[in-house]
Amino acid sequence: MVVKILVCDPISESGIKLLKESGFEVDVKFDITPEALRQTVANYEAVIVRSRTTITKDVIEAGSKLKVVGRAGVGLDNIDVETAKQRGIEVLNAPESLTASVAELTVGLMVSLARGIPKADKSMKDGKWLKKELMGRMLKGKTLGVVGFGRVGGAVAAIAKAMGMNIIVCDPHVDPVKAAKVEAKSTSLEELLGASDFVTLHVPLTPQTEHMIGETQVQMMKTGAYLINTSRGPVVDEKALLKALQDGKLAGVALDVYDVEPPTDLSIVKQENVVCTPHIGAQTEEAQELAGIVIAEKVISSLKRLT
Repeated sequence: MVVKILVCDPISESGIKLLKESGFEVDVKFDITPEALRQTVANYEAVIVRSRTTITKDVIEAGSKLKVVGRAGVGLDNIDVETAKQRGIEVLNAPESLTASVAELTVGLMVSLARGIPKADKSMKDGKWLKKELMGRMLKGKTLGVVGFGRVGGAVAAIAKAMGMNIIVCDPHVDPVKAAKVEAKSTSLEELLGASDFVTLHVPLTPQTEHMIGETQVQMMKTGAYLINTSRGPVVDEKALLKALQDGKLAGVALDVYDVEPPTDLSIVKQENVVCTPHIGAQTEEAQELAGIVIAEKVISSLKRLT
Protein backbone atom coordinates (compact mmCIF):
# COMPACT_ATOMS: atom_id res chain seq x y z
CA MET A 1 0.00 0.00 0.00
CA VAL A 2 1.29 3.46 -0.94
CA VAL A 3 1.07 5.87 1.98
CA LYS A 4 1.05 9.54 0.96
CA ILE A 5 1.93 12.73 2.83
CA LEU A 6 0.88 16.20 1.69
CA VAL A 7 2.99 19.19 2.80
CA CYS A 8 0.84 22.30 2.39
CA ASP A 9 3.14 24.99 3.79
CA PRO A 10 6.90 25.60 3.66
CA ILE A 11 8.92 23.63 6.20
CA SER A 12 12.69 23.21 6.31
CA GLU A 13 14.48 21.25 3.61
CA SER A 14 15.78 18.94 6.33
CA GLY A 15 12.20 18.09 7.26
CA ILE A 16 11.23 17.46 3.64
CA LYS A 17 14.30 15.26 3.23
CA LEU A 18 13.36 13.16 6.25
CA LEU A 19 9.85 12.68 4.91
CA LYS A 20 11.09 11.59 1.49
CA GLU A 21 13.63 9.19 3.00
CA SER A 22 10.93 7.54 5.13
CA GLY A 23 9.62 5.38 2.32
CA PHE A 24 6.32 7.26 2.14
CA GLU A 25 5.26 9.19 -0.95
CA VAL A 26 5.50 12.95 -0.41
CA ASP A 27 3.74 15.73 -2.33
CA VAL A 28 4.86 19.30 -1.67
CA LYS A 29 2.24 21.91 -2.57
CA PHE A 30 3.12 25.13 -0.79
CA ASP A 31 0.56 27.20 -2.73
CA ILE A 32 -2.40 24.84 -2.44
CA THR A 33 -5.74 26.63 -2.14
CA PRO A 34 -8.46 25.71 0.36
CA GLU A 35 -10.66 24.38 -2.44
CA ALA A 36 -7.85 22.31 -3.97
CA LEU A 37 -7.07 20.90 -0.53
CA ARG A 38 -10.68 19.83 -0.01
CA GLN A 39 -10.71 18.18 -3.42
CA THR A 40 -7.44 16.27 -3.03
CA VAL A 41 -7.09 15.50 0.69
CA ALA A 42 -8.79 12.12 0.22
CA ASN A 43 -5.58 10.94 -1.47
CA TYR A 44 -3.44 11.34 1.66
CA GLU A 45 -2.87 9.60 4.97
CA ALA A 46 -1.09 12.64 6.45
CA VAL A 47 -1.14 16.41 5.98
CA ILE A 48 1.47 18.85 7.30
CA VAL A 49 0.81 22.59 7.67
CA ARG A 50 2.20 25.68 9.34
CA SER A 51 -0.01 28.74 9.88
CA ARG A 52 -1.10 29.54 6.31
CA THR A 53 -3.28 26.51 5.71
CA THR A 54 -6.40 25.88 7.78
CA ILE A 55 -7.53 22.31 8.37
CA THR A 56 -11.27 22.83 8.68
CA LYS A 57 -14.05 20.40 9.48
CA ASP A 58 -14.79 20.15 5.74
CA VAL A 59 -11.18 19.22 4.97
CA ILE A 60 -11.09 16.60 7.71
CA GLU A 61 -14.39 15.07 6.62
CA ALA A 62 -13.15 14.95 3.03
CA GLY A 63 -9.96 13.18 4.13
CA SER A 64 -11.33 9.65 4.05
CA LYS A 65 -7.85 8.11 4.45
CA LEU A 66 -6.48 10.78 6.77
CA LYS A 67 -4.72 9.45 9.87
CA VAL A 68 -2.39 12.29 10.90
CA VAL A 69 -2.41 16.09 10.77
CA GLY A 70 0.85 17.76 11.73
CA ARG A 71 1.62 21.41 12.37
CA ALA A 72 5.20 22.64 12.22
CA GLY A 73 4.65 25.07 15.06
CA VAL A 74 3.02 25.51 18.45
CA GLY A 75 -0.62 26.58 18.26
CA LEU A 76 -3.35 24.39 16.82
CA ASP A 77 -5.94 27.13 16.27
CA ASN A 78 -5.82 26.60 12.48
CA ILE A 79 -6.81 22.95 12.91
CA ASP A 80 -10.26 21.68 13.89
CA VAL A 81 -8.87 19.45 16.61
CA GLU A 82 -12.27 18.35 17.91
CA THR A 83 -13.43 17.01 14.53
CA ALA A 84 -10.07 15.30 14.04
CA LYS A 85 -10.38 13.56 17.41
CA GLN A 86 -13.92 12.44 16.62
CA ARG A 87 -12.63 10.78 13.45
CA GLY A 88 -9.67 9.17 15.19
CA ILE A 89 -7.10 11.39 13.47
CA GLU A 90 -3.93 12.20 15.40
CA VAL A 91 -3.06 15.90 15.61
CA LEU A 92 0.63 16.64 16.16
CA ASN A 93 2.64 19.82 16.62
CA ALA A 94 6.21 20.81 17.41
CA PRO A 95 6.16 23.25 20.33
CA GLU A 96 9.58 22.23 21.60
CA SER A 97 11.22 23.49 18.41
CA LEU A 98 10.17 27.12 18.87
CA THR A 99 10.55 27.59 22.62
CA ALA A 100 13.90 29.37 22.72
CA SER A 101 13.10 31.57 19.73
CA VAL A 102 9.82 32.89 21.18
CA ALA A 103 11.29 33.26 24.65
CA GLU A 104 14.21 35.31 23.36
CA LEU A 105 11.90 37.62 21.41
CA THR A 106 9.72 38.07 24.50
CA VAL A 107 12.68 39.17 26.60
CA GLY A 108 13.91 41.38 23.75
CA LEU A 109 10.53 43.11 23.62
CA MET A 110 10.59 43.57 27.38
CA VAL A 111 14.02 45.22 27.25
CA SER A 112 12.91 47.35 24.29
CA LEU A 113 9.95 48.62 26.29
CA ALA A 114 11.91 49.32 29.44
CA ARG A 115 14.74 51.16 27.68
CA GLY A 116 12.87 52.80 24.78
CA ILE A 117 15.17 51.15 22.24
CA PRO A 118 12.92 51.64 19.16
CA LYS A 119 12.51 55.37 19.94
CA ALA A 120 16.24 55.73 20.58
CA ASP A 121 17.09 54.04 17.31
CA LYS A 122 14.65 56.15 15.29
CA SER A 123 15.83 59.38 16.89
CA MET A 124 19.44 58.60 16.01
CA LYS A 125 18.50 57.84 12.42
CA ASP A 126 16.63 61.16 12.34
CA GLY A 127 19.78 62.96 13.48
CA LYS A 128 18.49 63.65 17.01
CA TRP A 129 20.34 63.18 20.30
CA LEU A 130 17.68 62.40 22.93
CA LYS A 131 19.96 61.23 25.73
CA LYS A 132 18.17 63.18 28.48
CA GLU A 133 14.65 62.34 27.25
CA LEU A 134 15.30 58.60 27.06
CA MET A 135 15.13 57.71 30.74
CA GLY A 136 14.43 53.99 31.01
CA ARG A 137 13.82 51.43 33.75
CA MET A 138 15.98 48.52 34.86
CA LEU A 139 14.61 44.99 34.84
CA LYS A 140 16.75 43.88 37.78
CA GLY A 141 14.66 43.82 40.94
CA LYS A 142 11.36 44.17 39.10
CA THR A 143 8.56 41.60 39.28
CA LEU A 144 7.67 39.63 36.17
CA GLY A 145 4.25 38.00 36.05
CA VAL A 146 4.21 35.00 33.71
CA VAL A 147 0.70 33.96 32.62
CA GLY A 148 1.04 30.43 31.26
CA PHE A 149 4.02 28.51 32.65
CA GLY A 150 4.56 25.98 29.89
CA ARG A 151 7.63 25.66 27.68
CA VAL A 152 7.85 29.29 26.55
CA GLY A 153 6.68 30.80 29.82
CA GLY A 154 9.19 28.69 31.69
CA ALA A 155 12.01 29.69 29.35
CA VAL A 156 11.14 33.39 29.69
CA ALA A 157 11.08 33.04 33.48
CA ALA A 158 14.52 31.40 33.48
CA ILE A 159 16.05 34.22 31.42
CA ALA A 160 14.34 36.88 33.51
CA LYS A 161 15.51 35.24 36.74
CA ALA A 162 19.09 35.30 35.45
CA MET A 163 18.61 39.04 34.86
CA GLY A 164 17.68 39.54 38.50
CA MET A 165 13.89 39.72 38.20
CA ASN A 166 11.43 38.30 40.72
CA ILE A 167 9.05 35.76 39.16
CA ILE A 168 5.40 35.06 39.86
CA VAL A 169 3.36 32.70 37.70
CA CYS A 170 -0.27 31.89 36.97
CA ASP A 171 -1.07 28.51 35.48
CA PRO A 172 -3.62 25.87 36.55
CA HIS A 173 -1.00 23.18 36.03
CA VAL A 174 2.18 24.66 37.48
CA ASP A 175 5.09 22.22 37.68
CA PRO A 176 6.38 22.83 41.22
CA VAL A 177 9.87 21.58 40.34
CA LYS A 178 10.17 23.98 37.40
CA ALA A 179 8.74 26.83 39.47
CA ALA A 180 11.24 26.14 42.25
CA LYS A 181 14.16 26.43 39.81
CA VAL A 182 13.31 30.07 39.18
CA GLU A 183 12.05 30.66 42.74
CA ALA A 184 8.64 31.47 41.28
CA LYS A 185 5.57 32.02 43.41
CA SER A 186 2.36 30.54 41.98
CA THR A 187 -0.69 32.75 42.35
CA SER A 188 -4.05 33.72 40.85
CA LEU A 189 -4.35 35.91 37.77
CA GLU A 190 -5.82 38.74 39.82
CA GLU A 191 -2.95 38.70 42.32
CA LEU A 192 -0.37 38.41 39.56
CA LEU A 193 -1.75 41.42 37.68
CA GLY A 194 -1.74 43.55 40.80
CA ALA A 195 1.80 42.64 41.83
CA SER A 196 3.70 42.66 38.52
CA ASP A 197 5.78 45.41 36.95
CA PHE A 198 5.82 43.43 33.71
CA VAL A 199 3.21 40.89 32.60
CA THR A 200 3.96 38.42 29.80
CA LEU A 201 1.35 36.13 28.23
CA HIS A 202 2.07 32.56 27.12
CA VAL A 203 -1.27 30.77 26.84
CA PRO A 204 -2.95 28.98 23.91
CA LEU A 205 -6.04 30.49 22.32
CA THR A 206 -9.09 28.67 23.64
CA PRO A 207 -12.66 29.76 24.48
CA GLN A 208 -11.42 30.15 28.06
CA THR A 209 -8.43 32.36 27.21
CA GLU A 210 -10.03 34.58 24.56
CA HIS A 211 -9.94 38.15 25.90
CA MET A 212 -8.71 36.85 29.24
CA ILE A 213 -7.02 40.25 29.52
CA GLY A 214 -9.83 42.75 29.10
CA GLU A 215 -10.66 46.13 30.62
CA THR A 216 -11.31 44.66 34.08
CA GLN A 217 -7.97 42.81 34.11
CA VAL A 218 -6.03 45.80 32.77
CA GLN A 219 -7.41 47.96 35.58
CA MET A 220 -6.11 45.38 38.07
CA MET A 221 -2.55 46.00 36.85
CA LYS A 222 -0.17 48.42 38.49
CA THR A 223 -0.29 51.94 37.09
CA GLY A 224 2.83 52.25 34.95
CA ALA A 225 3.17 48.50 34.34
CA TYR A 226 4.05 46.89 31.00
CA LEU A 227 2.31 44.09 29.09
CA ILE A 228 3.92 41.75 26.53
CA ASN A 229 1.93 39.37 24.32
CA THR A 230 3.72 36.85 22.12
CA SER A 231 1.08 34.11 22.42
CA ARG A 232 -2.09 34.77 20.40
CA GLY A 233 -3.69 38.12 19.60
CA PRO A 234 -7.26 37.44 20.76
CA VAL A 235 -6.01 36.57 24.27
CA VAL A 236 -6.03 40.35 24.81
CA ASP A 237 -8.81 42.87 24.19
CA GLU A 238 -6.95 45.39 22.03
CA LYS A 239 -9.52 48.13 22.67
CA ALA A 240 -8.94 47.81 26.40
CA LEU A 241 -5.18 48.00 25.85
CA LEU A 242 -5.49 51.09 23.67
CA LYS A 243 -7.61 52.85 26.29
CA ALA A 244 -5.14 51.93 29.05
CA LEU A 245 -2.25 53.31 27.02
CA GLN A 246 -4.04 56.54 26.20
CA ASP A 247 -5.18 57.01 29.81
CA GLY A 248 -1.68 56.40 31.15
CA LYS A 249 -2.69 53.28 33.08
CA LEU A 250 0.00 51.26 31.29
CA ALA A 251 3.49 52.59 30.58
CA GLY A 252 3.89 50.43 27.52
CA VAL A 253 2.82 47.37 25.58
CA ALA A 254 4.73 45.00 23.30
CA LEU A 255 2.86 42.90 20.75
CA ASP A 256 3.97 40.22 18.34
CA VAL A 257 0.41 38.94 17.76
CA TYR A 258 -2.89 40.61 16.90
CA ASP A 259 -6.65 40.06 16.69
CA VAL A 260 -6.38 40.19 12.90
CA GLU A 261 -3.13 39.35 11.13
CA PRO A 262 -1.94 41.43 9.45
CA PRO A 263 -3.83 44.03 11.51
CA THR A 264 -6.26 46.24 9.60
CA ASP A 265 -6.76 48.69 12.47
CA LEU A 266 -3.39 50.25 13.30
CA SER A 267 -4.60 52.40 16.20
CA ILE A 268 -2.67 50.49 18.85
CA VAL A 269 0.33 49.82 16.63
CA LYS A 270 0.88 53.53 16.07
CA GLN A 271 0.98 54.43 19.78
CA GLU A 272 4.37 55.79 20.80
CA ASN A 273 4.58 53.53 23.84
CA VAL A 274 3.91 50.35 21.86
CA VAL A 275 6.65 48.11 20.48
CA CYS A 276 5.30 45.85 17.77
CA THR A 277 6.59 43.08 15.53
CA PRO A 278 4.78 41.10 12.76
CA HIS A 279 4.34 37.71 14.51
CA ILE A 280 8.02 36.82 14.28
CA GLY A 281 8.34 34.84 17.52
CA ALA A 282 9.21 31.66 15.66
CA GLN A 283 10.97 33.39 12.78
CA THR A 284 14.54 32.33 13.35
CA GLU A 285 16.52 30.08 11.05
CA GLU A 286 17.22 27.66 13.87
CA ALA A 287 13.61 27.38 15.04
CA GLN A 288 12.22 26.83 11.55
CA GLU A 289 14.88 24.24 10.78
CA LEU A 290 14.08 22.36 13.95
CA ALA A 291 10.29 22.68 13.50
CA GLY A 292 10.49 20.95 10.13
CA ILE A 293 12.63 18.15 11.51
CA VAL A 294 10.51 17.61 14.62
CA ILE A 295 7.17 17.49 12.82
CA ALA A 296 8.59 15.23 10.11
CA GLU A 297 9.87 12.77 12.75
CA LYS A 298 6.56 12.79 14.60
CA VAL A 299 4.45 12.27 11.45
CA ILE A 300 6.71 9.46 10.22
CA SER A 301 6.55 7.72 13.60
CA SER A 302 2.75 7.95 13.72
CA LEU A 303 2.27 6.72 10.18
CA LYS A 304 4.52 3.72 10.78
CA ARG A 305 2.41 2.84 13.78
CA LEU A 306 -0.97 3.48 12.17
CA THR A 307 -0.48 2.07 8.68
